[in-house]
Amino acid sequence: MIKVAIVGAAGRMGQALARCTKLMPQLQLVAAVEAASSPLCGKDIGLIAGIGENGILITSDIVAAVKAADVLIDFSFHENVPVTLKQAVEHKKAVVIGTTGLNPEERDVVDQAAKVIPIVSAPNMSLGVNLLFALVEQAGKALGLDYDVEITEAHHRFKKDAPSGTALRLGEKVAHGRKQNFRDVAIYGREGLGSERPRGQIGIHALRAADIIGDHTVLFATEGERVEISHRATSRDAFAKGALHAGSWLVTQKPGLYDMQDVLGLR
Repeated sequence: MIKVAIVGAAGRMGQALARCTKLMPQLQLVAAVEAASSPLCGKDIGLIAGIGENGILITSDIVAAVKAADVLIDFSFHENVPVTLKQAVEHKKAVVIGTTGLNPEERDVVDQAAKVIPIVSAPNMSLGVNLLFALVEQAGKALGLDYDVEITEAHHRFKKDAPSGTALRLGEKVAHGRKQNFRDVAIYGREGLGSERPRGQIGIHALRAADIIGDHTVLFATEGERVEISHRATSRDAFAKGALHAGSWLVTQKPGLYDMQDVLGLR
């Protein structure tokens, strides 16, 4: 039995993780962590997640959660990730990071922690999206610079970061397939008058509306034809199940930084 602690337990993804843990017999939820300021601290995570009382109270005590768990799954906020990793490193526990929007300093903390503990960090934990990463890289390699690439993503109005981490990773995969440096060719939205679209550019556009869970489309277009590769999530359970699958895989791995391509054997 693998013992799991959820960090960011009161959020939408935290609740989905709690629900899906119950569906996976090899996993046992042992802790649910949230910020001390959360009004849900002290509440039963099972009741909050809609699966019935399970005796696991939401707490701000990250130290106790780390000690109780084999693996932590963090879907909190980017500023909190270094806090989770500090405790995980101290107690040598595996961590799955689904939190997006990490700044360069926070990414450096992840890199340093991965020298001591196994970490899976991915902008999207869905199995389908990670297949999409592989497909768009192959398409970029096959179609080359003669095809314009535009990436669109849509999420709910409450999402704080834009563009999504998934959209950025899609751009990186296309660029890698075309042997480009993504940072050199990426453009984020367009407005006003300017020159015509340069060859090799990768456009990224973010939409925020209502309760959209997550839509991503990569468009490859040239004179006379278009190829579109899309993924649409209809439930957060897709991300939760992927993250829990990653946690199950991670506890037997050596220290290092992994992503879902490693988990799924797609590398």
